[in-house]
Amino acid sequence: MLSRKRSSKSNTPFVPPFAQPPTTKLLKPTTAARNEPTTSSASPEPKSTPLLQSQSPIDKMVSLLADAGCTLINPAGPPCLPSDLYKFRQRLDGIFSRDSSLRSQFLKGFSDYISSTFNLRRVLLPCHQDGFGSIRRDSFVRLLLLVRSIQQDLLDMLLEKLPEYFDVDPGVSSCGFSSSSRVDEDVARLILNQLRWLDFLVNSEAFVEKLLQVLTICPHHLKKEIIGSLPEIIGDQNNTSVVNSLQQMLQEDSSIVVPVLDSFSNLNLDDLLQDQVIMIALSCIRTIDIEHIPYLLRFLLLSTNTSNSRRIISKIREQLKFVGASHTQVSQNSKLKGISVVHNTKASILDALRSSLRFKNILCLEILKELKSLDEAHKHKVIDIWLLILIFMNCETLQKSVEKLFKKKILDGCFQEHMFEQCIHGIKDLPKDFLTTFVSLAAYMLACKEQRVQEFGVHIYICLFEELCDAYSRQEVLGALLTHVGSGIHFEVSAALDAMVKLASKKSQELISLSSHINGILDYLEGFSVENLHKVYEVFIRLAVSDHSSSQPYGCSIANELLMILRKQINNSDLMYKKMGLIGTLKIVSYIADTNNSSLPPLSQRSNYEEAVELLKLSLDSCKQMSLPLILFYEELVLTLQSKTLHPVVMEWIGKQVVEFESVYLCDLDSGNLIDQDSSQGLEGELWMNLDGDISPICLNILPLVFSSIRLTSTLQVLPTKFILLSLVERSANQGSLGGIDALLGCPFHLPSSKLFSELSWQSLTVKQKQIAILSLYYASNWMRELLNVFSTQVVKECDIISQATKEEMIPKLLKRLRNLVFIECLLDNCLKQHPVLLPELCPHWELSPVIEFDHAGDLEKMNQLHKGSEGISQNKKRNRAKSSSPLANSNIEEKLRQPTIVDTWKKAGAIPSQETPKDDVLVTSSKNKQSESDENQADNSNVPLNIEISAPVKYLEAQRYKFRPLSFDCLTILTSVENNEGSCCADPSAELPLHLYLLRDLHKKLDQLSPTRKQTLARCSNAAAGFTGIKSNDFLGKLRPWFPYLRKNFDRAIHILREDTETCQEHWIAESSLAANPEITNTSILASPTQTSITVYKETLLCIGKMLNLTDVLKEKEILSDILQAFQPMEISGCFFQGMQLIPSPGNMDYLYSGAYIFLVTVFDEAMNFSFTLASEVLLTLELLVTSIHMFLDVSLCENGKDACPEFSKEIVPFLCNKLGSYAQKLLTQKCDRDDVDRSLKTKGEMVQKILRIYLTNCQSTSDSLNELACSVLPQVSSSGTSVDDDNPTFPTLCPATMTVWYRVMHEENISTLNKLVKEIAVLEKPRGGAEVESLKSLLNKMLQSVNVFVSLISVCRNNDKVSVHAMAVKYGGKFIDSFLKVFDFLQAQFEMHKDLILNLIKELQKATRTIQTLCSEAKGSKQTAITCKIPATKRSMERFLFHVKGLLYATPSGCSFWMGNLKHKDLTGQIVSSQAYLDTQNDDINNDDAADPIVEDQTAE
Repeated sequence: MLSRKRSSKSNTPFVPPFAQPPTTKLLKPTTAARNEPTTSSASPEPKSTPLLQSQSPIDKMVSLLADAGCTLINPAGPPCLPSDLYKFRQRLDGIFSRDSSLRSQFLKGFSDYISSTFNLRRVLLPCHQDGFGSIRRDSFVRLLLLVRSIQQDLLDMLLEKLPEYFDVDPGVSSCGFSSSSRVDEDVARLILNQLRWLDFLVNSEAFVEKLLQVLTICPHHLKKEIIGSLPEIIGDQNNTSVVNSLQQMLQEDSSIVVPVLDSFSNLNLDDLLQDQVIMIALSCIRTIDIEHIPYLLRFLLLSTNTSNSRRIISKIREQLKFVGASHTQVSQNSKLKGISVVHNTKASILDALRSSLRFKNILCLEILKELKSLDEAHKHKVIDIWLLILIFMNCETLQKSVEKLFKKKILDGCFQEHMFEQCIHGIKDLPKDFLTTFVSLAAYMLACKEQRVQEFGVHIYICLFEELCDAYSRQEVLGALLTHVGSGIHFEVSAALDAMVKLASKKSQELISLSSHINGILDYLEGFSVENLHKVYEVFIRLAVSDHSSSQPYGCSIANELLMILRKQINNSDLMYKKMGLIGTLKIVSYIADTNNSSLPPLSQRSNYEEAVELLKLSLDSCKQMSLPLILFYEELVLTLQSKTLHPVVMEWIGKQVVEFESVYLCDLDSGNLIDQDSSQGLEGELWMNLDGDISPICLNILPLVFSSIRLTSTLQVLPTKFILLSLVERSANQGSLGGIDALLGCPFHLPSSKLFSELSWQSLTVKQKQIAILSLYYASNWMRELLNVFSTQVVKECDIISQATKEEMIPKLLKRLRNLVFIECLLDNCLKQHPVLLPELCPHWELSPVIEFDHAGDLEKMNQLHKGSEGISQNKKRNRAKSSSPLANSNIEEKLRQPTIVDTWKKAGAIPSQETPKDDVLVTSSKNKQSESDENQADNSNVPLNIEISAPVKYLEAQRYKFRPLSFDCLTILTSVENNEGSCCADPSAELPLHLYLLRDLHKKLDQLSPTRKQTLARCSNAAAGFTGIKSNDFLGKLRPWFPYLRKNFDRAIHILREDTETCQEHWIAESSLAANPEITNTSILASPTQTSITVYKETLLCIGKMLNLTDVLKEKEILSDILQAFQPMEISGCFFQGMQLIPSPGNMDYLYSGAYIFLVTVFDEAMNFSFTLASEVLLTLELLVTSIHMFLDVSLCENGKDACPEFSKEIVPFLCNKLGSYAQKLLTQKCDRDDVDRSLKTKGEMVQKILRIYLTNCQSTSDSLNELACSVLPQVSSSGTSVDDDNPTFPTLCPATMTVWYRVMHEENISTLNKLVKEIAVLEKPRGGAEVESLKSLLNKMLQSVNVFVSLISVCRNNDKVSVHAMAVKYGGKFIDSFLKVFDFLQAQFEMHKDLILNLIKELQKATRTIQTLCSEAKGSKQTAITCKIPATKRSMERFLFHVKGLLYATPSGCSFWMGNLKHKDLTGQIVSSQAYLDTQNDDINNDDAADPIVEDQTAE
């Protein structure tokens, strides 16, 4: 049996049992002292001192290690360690601590030993542990570093050794990183590994200082590795010196920013050092390379907290140079394949931002706050858009906030379209990841009502479609647009179709492959407006043309399908589909027949011009039997001719269609007289308004055509549009001149005899004859409107085609035609008043809706029967209500289920009496009463002359005004071409005022359509003038700029007439009317009262001024705005007006023009105060609109590019003019309004008083003081009944029993508004940074007390006023006031200890009002006053909340007051106790409300 005992001959230590490698491969002979390593360590104890002293330092070190149980020199491998490492370290530490010489000898020997690279690598590599040969442990050096007595010396030794191996690394790449696959071959990295994660550091300061010294000279790759390992090396000690050193190194070399940030992230820093580190990182944003930006952003955003988040976000926004590529770069990058490094870096930046924001909601909130606080456009950057997009992606709860912020920034002009382009086009392939977000934001923008926001949404869709070339992304974008198209919301559909049109014009080839998605639009054309239909057909036309020109395998499918659908629509009997077909056909013609598109490929075998003519023929043939489709056809053709230059072949065909105009509508005259005197339906005809006299060769044959139109399709309905088409053909043939058809301007009209329109003759006419007479006047009126529209283009200043002599000859005729138009419309309104008739439409509806046509006599008779019944309805109203149980109930149900007609719309407009009786009753009543009424009228009114005032509103005509042909823009400027009429019989200018008033009213209607604040309901949209939709207000007013001085001139005339108050030259209008060939009607005079006309001109001018000054588009066009203001400047501006201002406006500036217009209106206001309260009120309202215009102008100026477009505008002028406005309102309120010679309507004056009082309270110096004075002193003086002048208040005569309700409501609303403002001020003070002084807090509480006193006084008025309306308002506004008051209860509780008495006084005063409200509620329920009871529940809930808030306040704070709650005694308003038994019948129902409780607060300290 073999013995396992170690051989006695062997003097070597234990060697693990594995084969010994050759000696030459294990050791490199570097020193002679290595020849006998085993003998030096053979003896267990160094007993021989001489021998030990003769040993080398290495031998001594090896002996010491051997005594401790470690074999350093191991031929078989790395040093062999003992099994118990802890005892090994303790033994060495004990030896070195007891004998410092041994410690020095050991360090000397170890230093000599590691001088060899091979030995150094041996001690740095992991060792084997005794008994565990297969287990790798820490290195020998790391084991020695855990010996406390020698640690610092070994660390210094290793750090000093480190520079020797800076350049030894054989595999360093160009990037600075080691490419070696084995770490054990890199000595420097091996040394670095020994320093990581040491259990302890004996002298950390010295070690860190030494390490940082070595770090400064390290090569770049090793420096970055050491910096990144610093947290593992130094632990949590000496962070200050490390941070300072790294900061200095970062300033010298910014390329080490990534490891520095990594080190900062892993160091355990205190708050002070953390702030320093963040400042270091923020300072590097602009200096480091772009590829390092993602790491920096991630570090900064992850380091945020509540205290520094706002600062970090702000610095990142300011210093981060993250922008998209320019347009040239985008175009170049689109040609390159792959993604550049820069683009990858920007994608990494976004990824860093996105990952940092994902789980940090505080960052998202701070970003939103930061962006909301920015007001100037130049401070906004592309990164802001990306930040909002990332928040939208990461935080679903903030998506609404992001959308609203996007909308606000776009409206304010802070976000521009090029910024979105840089986001989408600037980074290659990036938007794919953000496609859903971009589409969602674009969808939100397209759904907004603001046009500016919609334009941004359209732009985003187009950019996405252009940038994303893959089919999936483009289908997503196109699908989102089609969703908008199908939304059914007009403005959203219109914006989406705008985007489709732009895509079809830019990317038609790309859309062809997606045409299957777009073709679905054609199935839903019924829901589109005419404007949107134009856009739909333009999209398909462009696709069809592009399809023909491409070589794609789609053939001609798009064109064929489009033409097939259009042919079906044109030949459809339904008017709606026929309209769609006509619009589409004319759209195709305008595109393929345009001479500018001559290079287009043919859509069929014929040429495009031939195809256009065939489409026109097809459309015309399908419309010949119906008037309205024919009107629409001619309208679309006119629009095409006005906007396009068509091919001569097409123009030749159009010219043939207007050749028949003369034969159809005109007839020859013999020396100015009719050749054929045949009467129509017994109506005698005559020539009206012959301006050319005997030399006129023709006349307009209206009367015979009206008679024939009753039996056949009306040709007169097409007359206006056909005449416009004729004028366009004539203009194109004669280079813009209308000389070939100028005879139409002065030719007479064949109308019913003027004798028939007298009161006596009119009653003798039959129903059909009256209809013919009315329709004749109607067609004549519209004919003259088109005459003015067509020929006014010849006399405008821009027209230089005709000579000045021709203009001078044409202008008087145009003025006469305008007088004829005013005369006929007044006469027509009078006829409609006596015999209501539904007029046929001459202007097609711009909305696709069924339209009533008058092509048959049966329709007219049915319509007449419907109106005959309305004459005797008022007499039988009560009787019909009593017959609810009669058999006619079924017919009443049918009437309720009947669809509303135009008649119903007419009745709502007030043109005819409302119809409430059944049809049978109507016919019976009308048949019984008609003859007696006509006999009485003939007997009583046959000799009474009828005077028709031109200035009076034509109520019956206005109800159907939307059917008339609209006046053009040039028509409004006719009067500006007229010189002063020196040939008049006197200097009285009133003859022109009726004409000016007529055009002024038309301007007012157009401004109503342009006003952005006007609610565009469906009914009002249908009344919009044709040809006026879609025009911008600045374009419209730009054409009217020459008219502004004339507007001022006639305004001055009206003021002069009102100032003189004389009716001079009464025959002036009659004389001018005779010169215009207006007929004379027996016992009927159409006159223009100078006073009434001037009053109406006065009002209309002020209304137009206010509307023009508040149009947003006008405020952006300073030239137009300055022209309007310049037209209404005073003769001189006195410096006394600006007394009290520090910065007086300079002449020529906008503030000076605004001030001048304000002074002019003030002068007018002072004059109006002398003779009319109503006119003075109109001037005051215009002054308010002027001040509002200044506010809007300043807002618009600030929004443009974020800079103040008018820095010279004095901001002091706004409060200055507001204070003056309040004083003028107070002055008007002290004026008596009962004796007014202009408007005697009590309702109108009540509305005026309400507006004036609101202006006064809003613009006075102190609203609270004014309310306090009115509520406590003025209002209680008014009695509850009586309307005599003696009951007027001496201070405010406008406050009387008749206007008491108006004052009471306005004062309640303004008091609540004042309290809400105080609530907002308190909310600002409650914020952490909104500290306030004690005096300001006391001032706020005093203002609240003043508001409460006003409220109590207003409620107390009910005790002396028995009007139900006043009581109802007290209950309603009482609950609202208490709700607003409860919002500040937390503030009151916080300030209770400091302002205890003041707060208790608040509650006690308010308690007085709540008790009165309780009494009002009880009395209202007892007397069953529903006007009050409907408001009780909400008010009771508010008072209950107030009760418990008071209770909580007094219990939570030491007030010294007692609180008790109990049921109130039933008292009336006078304070007398009322027996509750009086309401036994309702007690059970209302027990909860009758037993209402009220808080009682008593001050114990006062007892």
